[in-house]
Amino acid sequence: MKTHFRCSATAASGEDMTGKEKAKIKRIEDIRGLAKKYYRDVVELRRYFHIHPELSKREFNTQRKIIEVLGELDEMKIRKVGKTGVIADLKGGRPGGTIAVRADMDALAIDDECGRPYQSQNKGACHACGHDGHVAMLLGTARILHGFRRDIAGNIRFIFQPSEEEVADGSGAEAIIEDGGLKGVDAIIGAHLWQPVRSGVVGISAGPMMAASDEFEIRIEGKAGHASMPHQTVDSILTASEIVIALNTIVGRDVDPMKQAVVSVGVFNSGRVYNAIAGEAVLKGTIRTLDEEVRSQVFTHIKKIVEHTCEMTGAHCDIKKNACTYVVDNDPKIAAIVLKAGREMIDGKAHPIDPFMSSEDFSYYMRKIPGCFIFVGVGNREKGIIYPQHHPKYDIDESAMLYGMEVMANAALKLLENFR
Repeated sequence: MKTHFRCSATAASGEDMTGKEKAKIKRIEDIRGLAKKYYRDVVELRRYFHIHPELSKREFNTQRKIIEVLGELDEMKIRKVGKTGVIADLKGGRPGGTIAVRADMDALAIDDECGRPYQSQNKGACHACGHDGHVAMLLGTARILHGFRRDIAGNIRFIFQPSEEEVADGSGAEAIIEDGGLKGVDAIIGAHLWQPVRSGVVGISAGPMMAASDEFEIRIEGKAGHASMPHQTVDSILTASEIVIALNTIVGRDVDPMKQAVVSVGVFNSGRVYNAIAGEAVLKGTIRTLDEEVRSQVFTHIKKIVEHTCEMTGAHCDIKKNACTYVVDNDPKIAAIVLKAGREMIDGKAHPIDPFMSSEDFSYYMRKIPGCFIFVGVGNREKGIIYPQHHPKYDIDESAMLYGMEVMANAALKLLENFR
């Protein structure tokens, strides 16, 4: 278990502290005590979800288990949302605002190769992004905050969201919003267990933290023919290859070097016969940006490259773009409160970090209400936690969930103090 960095206020003399300061220190110590109390249960829950992962929009067993655990807490109002999601409302002892805390719950379509006793038993499904830990950590946070319910001025909404990984035909965040998941909510916070950040660190920053994500598809129509007579064909593979190479010049030559963007081709499908020139090729890829203007510019450059290359080779093209997520843009006021809450719990190990070019549908919530999304480090080379998100051998340093719960619980309480 991680050594905790004590809040500096705990070193002050009791005679020098005001009643408010004493209350803050008591709250911090109570959160720590409850987090330690529930930690082993949270680890077991995380392993249960890892053994039984479910893909987007199919999280029925995950939903059932979440409701079962939350049902052990009295005075918790629980309902199903977004078909496979769950919302639980905790009403405080005094009136006030409402803060939402969110976790995503779906797995990836990957075979698990973590090699642990809790390796996935569901072939073709794996929690290779940490959502199993997110659900377990939020269940632990709910238990902690349930212990404060009599003293809470306001309400806390716990959102267990399905379908974060598959957003092309409707994200889980959209479904939650459509089902009234943000009704009456003043602000929302969420956390991601993140391998690039070392275990023991929580990254909390204002402004853009994760990129907008767009999916693109390019269909190249050439002219098929015999491989021995290429002069009678329009080679779709050659045309598509030239496009792939040219797309890799966009970030380095067409985007302002002071701004960030990613263009990656992940799918290249063409041909089935070794001695035939393929008449069709399909490319699929992703665009990641932290700026809406750059987002528009990048797709414009993609269109130009594709159209000009096809014009040069004599091929025809069809280009489609599907907007998947928006920029995860942390509200400065909310982020400042969450950062203060993190520093109270783990002192120098909670600090601002640079944004990442991965994406998150948490951004849908942020288009409706202010929010803050944080990164809880789980990378630990000494424990062999070295594989990145979406790798078949991905795993987490489970001790991260302890301080993740502490920071999220304290952040929710501190935010309520600002929405009275």
